[in-house]
Amino acid sequence: MSLRAVGVLPHPTRETAAALARHAAERLGAHGVEVRCPRTDDDGQLDPTGLDVVISLGGDGTMLRAVDLAYEAGVPVLGVNVGQMGYLTEVEPEDFDAGLDRLLSGDYEVAERMVLEITVESDSAARGRWFALNEAVLEKVHTGRLARLEVDINGTYFTTYAADGVIVATPTGSTAYSFSARGPIVSPRNRCVLLTPVSPHMLFDRSLVLAPEEVLRFVVCDDGSVVLTADGRELGGLAAGDAVSFQGGARPARIVTFGPRDFHQILKAKFGLSDR
Repeated sequence: MSLRAVGVLPHPTRETAAALARHAAERLGAHGVEVRCPRTDDDGQLDPTGLDVVISLGGDGTMLRAVDLAYEAGVPVLGVNVGQMGYLTEVEPEDFDAGLDRLLSGDYEVAERMVLEITVESDSAARGRWFALNEAVLEKVHTGRLARLEVDINGTYFTTYAADGVIVATPTGSTAYSFSARGPIVSPRNRCVLLTPVSPHMLFDRSLVLAPEEVLRFVVCDDGSVVLTADGRELGGLAAGDAVSFQGGARPARIVTFGPRDFHQILKAKFGLSDR
């Protein structure tokens, strides 16, 4: 399929990303491709309507933002690593020209990744439906206090967490915050929902691995104690009685790849694991 329109989303403060964005606009424009970049007067938003691909120029944070912008429009995202870890990205800057050539020739594949669907019952700014490729976190607001959260699984009460917070993650997000809280690493080929408590003040401190169609529902026990974030975006504070539900999204996020990716070897390289 020939490219007609491409969105380019650079990291807002990295000059390397800005330079690559200018280069992409020149290269793609020379082939008659419409290039759409965020407007600085519109809070850096990018309208994905009619785009064939979105190119993310940054680290994993920029990639997550690009996926969030493109998800509901079904537009695939190509990640270019202009960051540090770059775990979610496909291309390094030195390979960017080759990546553009492959986009122009249609020589690429689209991988599907499960997302979280988040539904917030609240009068706060967090109210509504949200999506996350990596994770959502309900965490305490104040140092020295705990977040207390009642949790139901599939409509049945399970327990009340007393912890610094809880992480609900996808397999893609299992190598992010959940991993640092001693959650399991899960291949992105799987579809599941991970629940990992953060510094729980209770005997039960294990992660749970649930099917994507199962529904986790948390109810906040105390006023002003909890804030909700999704893929690093703060959605808002929650009051006592507010509820947040999680399950696997009905549609996957779409990620541009240039061939099969060996998850285990990527894991080994990114975490610096030795051969012996």
